[in-house]
Amino acid sequence: MPVRSEKITFSGHAGGELAGRLELPSGKPRAYALFAHCFTCSKDLPATVFISRALAQRGIAVLRFDFTGLGGSGGEFENTNFSSNVQDVVAAAKHLQTVDPDAAGPQMLIGHSLGGAAVLAAARHLPGVRAIATIGAPSSPDHLRGLLADNQAPSDADGARAVVLAGREFRIQNQFLEDLDRQDLDGDLAELRRALLVFHSPVDRVVGIENAERIYKAARGFKSFVSLEDADHLLSDRNDSEYVGDVLSAWASRYLLKESETTEEAGPGADGQVLVREAGAPYTQEIRAGKHEFSADEPRSIGGQDRGPDPYGLLLGSLGACTSITLRMYADRKSWPVDRISVRLSHSKVHAKDCEECESDSGQVDRIERVVEIEGPQLSDEQRARMLEIADRCPVHRTLESETLIPTRLA
Repeated sequence: MPVRSEKITFSGHAGGELAGRLELPSGKPRAYALFAHCFTCSKDLPATVFISRALAQRGIAVLRFDFTGLGGSGGEFENTNFSSNVQDVVAAAKHLQTVDPDAAGPQMLIGHSLGGAAVLAAARHLPGVRAIATIGAPSSPDHLRGLLADNQAPSDADGARAVVLAGREFRIQNQFLEDLDRQDLDGDLAELRRALLVFHSPVDRVVGIENAERIYKAARGFKSFVSLEDADHLLSDRNDSEYVGDVLSAWASRYLLKESETTEEAGPGADGQVLVREAGAPYTQEIRAGKHEFSADEPRSIGGQDRGPDPYGLLLGSLGACTSITLRMYADRKSWPVDRISVRLSHSKVHAKDCEECESDSGQVDRIERVVEIEGPQLSDEQRARMLEIADRCPVHRTLESETLIPTRLA
């Protein structure tokens, strides 16, 4: 799905002008999200851009913005603190209400590093938010003290001091540190009561994985955790940030989609429709079937991004799933002691003249080999043989072997 990017400005917590970019899908957004960047970063950090655009490709509009005194936003960074960041998040959310009055602001908050802590604290002020995602977030804003301790100069007569982070120098006031002491993120998490997805890398050297554990345990409500394996704190590898975007968009659809969406947008309804459309990358396809969303793609060896099975992989998966479900229904109806059913499938092209089972005698024909494993030590040989016969009654199997019409027209 093509993505549009619009430059916007709005007033921050102190009335100064904040700079933002609104990533929009080509059609009407399914939902709106707000992205808060990491400490001393900006809205233009590559990971922030990639994740925001991945969501927009899935129909979720994302506002990414610069906190006061950073990036393109006005104001002085040294006059800010964690509380002012939270207030900027609330201000950005209120601005989204003016972008699309029907949406009533963002339905999802996303925060990277300290931005993750900020969105967790801001959620209590935004009742319209239904889902929150954190990426490499600290379990307490006070985590910053440890990062600043070895990288700050003594305070001057005005109570300000210079700190160096990621090779860049910033000035902070004593009130910045005092504000950290006043935060109660555990209390915010206990009152969260929203769907929460925690992304964290077990090898994050800036914010340790133990922070993800504390956030997960303290949060109340539906919550999930996704390991980012060997990703660094800033998700410097584009594959890592695009992975976050893909997982996040699929997870968010469970909480953000409205029940009243049209059949075309929501997928199968009374007429059993499935919507397939391009998702931005060369061959990546977004597939939406009802409330379920997944991807199809081609392997990297032929120019794809390998973000999902190829079309034949989906075809084999459909036949395998139908076979297993059909056999389970039959076994349950017969009250047979079947523990587990597995189906392995493979697809190939064979020469018709070499195929004794084929009606054609020229060219090539498609061959799908299916191996069914039925676990159940108390099953008799006769019962297993009967279930093998039933496998051919799977509706998808019958569709593949029958004469099928596929009329195609332009929309």
